[in-house]
Amino acid sequence: MEAGWYEANSVACPDRPRLNVDLDIDVCVIGAGLAGLTVAREIAQRGWSVAVLEAANVAWAASGRNLGFVLPGFPEDIDGITERIGLDHAKQLWSLSEQGLDYVRRTILDTRMPGVDLINGWLHVSKLNNSAEQRAEVERIRWIGADVEFWPVERVRDQLRSPRYFGAVYYRQAFHIDPYNYALGLAALAEQAGARIFEDTPAVSLDPAGVRKRVVTPAGRVRAAHVVLAGNIHLGALMPQLAATLLPVTTFVMVTEPIGQILHEVVRYHGAVSDTNRADNHYRIVGGDRLQWSGRMRAWEANPRLIARGLANDIGRTFPSLGKVGIAHIWRGTLGRTVHRMPQIGEIERGVWLASGFGSHGLNNTAIAGELIARGIVEGDQTWRLFAPYELVWAGGVIGRMVAQGIYWGIWPVERIKQEVAWYRERDRARKHARPKSQEGYR
Repeated sequence: MEAGWYEANSVACPDRPRLNVDLDIDVCVIGAGLAGLTVAREIAQRGWSVAVLEAANVAWAASGRNLGFVLPGFPEDIDGITERIGLDHAKQLWSLSEQGLDYVRRTILDTRMPGVDLINGWLHVSKLNNSAEQRAEVERIRWIGADVEFWPVERVRDQLRSPRYFGAVYYRQAFHIDPYNYALGLAALAEQAGARIFEDTPAVSLDPAGVRKRVVTPAGRVRAAHVVLAGNIHLGALMPQLAATLLPVTTFVMVTEPIGQILHEVVRYHGAVSDTNRADNHYRIVGGDRLQWSGRMRAWEANPRLIARGLANDIGRTFPSLGKVGIAHIWRGTLGRTVHRMPQIGEIERGVWLASGFGSHGLNNTAIAGELIARGIVEGDQTWRLFAPYELVWAGGVIGRMVAQGIYWGIWPVERIKQEVAWYRERDRARKHARPKSQEGYR
């Protein structure tokens, strides 16, 4: 059992140098994840000089370890957004989220990016018999501008042969991809546009004062008019006050051994699937006849091997007809989630920009951040201010992590009980329906 599913299926990736000279450039981007690479590409395409400093390697953290779902919206649900900022503002943010989704799709298709394997559609399934609530949800998010439809239980179970599933919301414009190959493709596109990427080059210190900001690395220094902090919780050593606004959330991803033809008989839908609003479960078919399955959130970086059996049990509970599945790969990815569950995008002080806190919608939100920050720097565009109501908020430190984990552990059994009750009632109705009419008079 190893962690290298994405690495084993990755496109060629060149070795990139460390920074060992001093640079004087227009923009310095700290972090070579999806946000930083998008910023670098967009700025370089506009003719400005840009360098990316990465402490490890391109997409080594959450950008290259996530499940690959490219979804509209944000980690915060649309009802919460509307309540906080109003309907018109919420519509503008939703439109931006769909522009982020379109950016990813367009980049992949227009450049014929290799190894990304784009598959359309996302199905958000309910394990409760709450079709009326789902229909109401569909109407609400259509009002915001979403392209969605309701799937009744019969249609869901035709595509996903699970007795635990009921209705679903289908997002037509969503899709899933290989996120690691997408990040590697973004890096190549940024370099083709003129950006320089330096790996194994941590930013040791940042002096944001003055017109020219100064970034120190172990073997070289960078002077730039603008600095973009495109990092996650790993910004802690450089900017601890920013890292403290993020709650570290670790999720675990597993890829099964080949399952065979029965997988396509049981999981007939080949788009992305989520059957929760939280950490359990999100999955898709990869490699022809394998399941990639994610869940079991933790507020700390637990050993993935200790989580593997729980993920396999989740598959068995959801799709018992698959039988016992083997585990080929298991890994973890740690993302940063803000208290308000919205991304942090914009200029936090003159010439210093932040792109962080993307939570569980990183693929589209990083694309939004990259475009908005590039336009803000080069063109003076102020669209990024649409995120201004979501200010930097301390995430609570260790206590915040404990509270988040406690909430997850507290809600999880309650939801499981509700799901078991719904499943039991469904089976009871099926038994009554199947009972011969001759037996009805003896009741």
